[in-house]
Amino acid sequence: MSKPAVETFSGTDELVMAAAARFVSEVVEAQRLRGSASVVLTGGGTGIKLLELVRQAPGDIDWANLDVFWGDERFVPTGDAERNELQAREALLDHVPVDPARVHPTESSSGDYPDPLEAAGEYSATVHAYLAEHGAFDLHLLGMGGEGHINSLFPHTDATREEHELVVAETHSPKPPAVRITLTLPAIRKARHVVLIVSGEAKAAAVAAALNGASPLDVPAAGAIGSESTTWLLDEAAAADLPH
Repeated sequence: MSKPAVETFSGTDELVMAAAARFVSEVVEAQRLRGSASVVLTGGGTGIKLLELVRQAPGDIDWANLDVFWGDERFVPTGDAERNELQAREALLDHVPVDPARVHPTESSSGDYPDPLEAAGEYSATVHAYLAEHGAFDLHLLGMGGEGHINSLFPHTDATREEHELVVAETHSPKPPAVRITLTLPAIRKARHVVLIVSGEAKAAAVAAALNGASPLDVPAAGAIGSESTTWLLDEAAAADLPH
């Protein structure tokens, strides 16, 4: 595993444009090498804006040969505006010719698995089946919270401590809603390329801690490592505590 790369941009707009370009380039390169590609999406304002930009400039992405997963999901009913899936569909997936069978959302609280533990188990089976066939995700996109959380992996929680399972239920999230389904650090490490997209001064301390060797239990983002590359895309505010 190589040392993380850090790229800094003057503002959030430039940051998100760079992240969208990275999405396109990684997907296109994976498809060139292996015929298909997979991406694990992140939510939040930056993650959804990224998808809108990819929709506007998709480059040579072969949408029919793309598998789409989510790093985490709020365990709320289908159609709830808080679901990352719904936001991603509105921003991108409903507007491009993806194969519906290759879009892999988690179960919702109103779906076939209303128990979050069972829903996590179902998504784990989906993830394991994909990885058994393809070996790795090609790209895992991550946002980060001010305390260093990624996906729904928060400091000092059982989900973040998990060392074996690829998908777990977080039933006491410190950030509402309390119940979520999340990929774990072992799942993130199953990605060839991990890209963290972080903006804002409030996140500068966690960025610096993660890049300076903090424990993932204290700063979960510190444990986000790709098997081939790990890249931090930051705006100047988020990079403020890094040495220049």
